Amino acid sequence: MDLLSQTWFGNALSTWLLALTLTVAALILLRGLRNLIVRRMQHVAHATATQLDDLAISLLRSSRSWFFLAIALYIGSLSLALPTALQNFIRLAAVFTLLLQAALWTNELVEYGLQHYARHTLQAESDRQNTVAILGLASRIVLWSIILLLALDNLGVEISGLLTGLGIGGIAVALAVQNILSDLLAYVSIMLDRPFTMGDFIVVDDRMGTVERIGLKTTRVRSLSGELLIFANHDLLGSRLSNFQDREERRVVFTIGVTYNTPAAKLASIPEIVCEVVSAQQQVRFDRTHFSAFGDFSLDFETVYYVTSADYGVYMDVQQNVNLELVRRFERTGIEFAFPTQTVHVAPQPGAGYPA
Repeated sequence: MDLLSQTWFGNALSTWLLALTLTVAALILLRGLRNLIVRRMQHVAHATATQLDDLAISLLRSSRSWFFLAIALYIGSLSLALPTALQNFIRLAAVFTLLLQAALWTNELVEYGLQHYARHTLQAESDRQNTVAILGLASRIVLWSIILLLALDNLGVEISGLLTGLGIGGIAVALAVQNILSDLLAYVSIMLDRPFTMGDFIVVDDRMGTVERIGLKTTRVRSLSGELLIFANHDLLGSRLSNFQDREERRVVFTIGVTYNTPAAKLASIPEIVCEVVSAQQQVRFDRTHFSAFGDFSLDFETVYYVTSADYGVYMDVQQNVNLELVRRFERTGIEFAFPTQTVHVAPQPGAGYPA
């Protein structure tokens, strides 16, 4: 008993033993509780399709041993009468350890969210890796900046001036590299919003082609004539862009003109002839044909039909068959196609009853 009553660094030996017991007990309890929860959740995870339980298991497993040790040491130190400076040091060490572990947990959540989004949204593996890498880097910068500021705040550092300086510095850097940042942010927006993907046929203003690659700064499009078009990402998002990849059918409107001397009975038969010709084609849905206008040199009939395929070759084959068959049918029925005419004005000749 005399030995236990001896004082060591301001505390009796019995108090030191109590602190050691509390530390060991807290460490064993925390680690044992984590292992128990992980084992129980593993049994549940095998029987469910959701990934949330797998995420919880991953978070628990990412809890580091030094985190449990720091918490246990802090609990054990509460039973000791320590100098104020040492108590503050132990408290700060526990706070820093907690912040670091919280950063690891948050990083795990961010990584899971990004991977889940990329897996269910992005098709190409390269797009998935680039998007996850960029968003992961941005989130980690923000996360560790917050952790650093919290740590400095706990150390008693005045961070308001630091925040002001960082804000001014960030604005200066952003202005210096605004073009690069705008393209990079545009890339992230393209990956998140998916206005187009690789392999899509797009039209941007008067340029058109198939998307071959979506890069961090530029997007490459292979035009119909074979050359490679390179667009800055922010230019693409700022333009009126048409994406034809998801189109399931093509609406076709064409006009034919016949001569003005065509009898009314034959004019009335033209819509029926066109309907029969168009409806006889494969992968076509006929809409309408109307006598639409009196043209400058023709009587115009407008026809609308739909090709139930987005393939441009199929559309051209259908239109060619329609044109050829209309020529044959009009030849058999005696209907003449109109063609542009030119009116020639002859100036009167001097001496022919007109003044010179």
